Amino acid sequence: MKRLAVPAALISTGLLAGACGSTDTATREVSSMSSTSATPAESRTPATSPAADHNERDIWFARMMIPHHRQALEMARLAEGRAAGGKVKELARQIEAAQDPEIRTMTGWLESWGVEVPGEDGMPMDHMDHGMPGMMSREDMNKLKGLEGATFDRAFLTMMIQHHEGAVTMAEEEQGAGVYEPARRLAGSIITSQSAEISTMRKLLK
Repeated sequence: MKRLAVPAALISTGLLAGACGSTDTATREVSSMSSTSATPAESRTPATSPAADHNERDIWFARMMIPHHRQALEMARLAEGRAAGGKVKELARQIEAAQDPEIRTMTGWLESWGVEVPGEDGMPMDHMDHGMPGMMSREDMNKLKGLEGATFDRAFLTMMIQHHEGAVTMAEEEQGAGVYEPARRLAGSIITSQSAEISTMRKLLK
């Protein structure tokens, strides 16, 4: 088959240029479609990032509740070797089973937000500014460690009721002002579970 020569006149009239222009237009359209299809995924990334949907109250809640929970665990672990009542020991184990995983969860939030996690050996620096309802003093904790039997049971239940009431207060504040949904759900769980435990402990005291 012979190759047809393209007359120079066609080139000069811009017909070939028009054909090339159509190719360029198609290329631009494909490029535009690719760019458009990538946009939703890119726009979703910030919305699903933990750093995009939390506020200062959420940070406060996690930073305060972690050491609050740690003290509850410290108190609960004392019960195994000191409590006289089997129900007190059972309650202490229940508290430990619930709050230890919650500490890990809140620690993960703070790390994902780039916020310092409270150290094991001390309260957050802003503890004195914001307060931490229900926390026992170191003196209270040392006193509890020195008790055994029924005397320990009474002191443990009295102190843990106060401790739980503080946690419920903090959780209610999170639900009122926090925006991070996992934190708000955890706050709701704390209100429900610890309110029920408060009721149980009051009955045990009687």
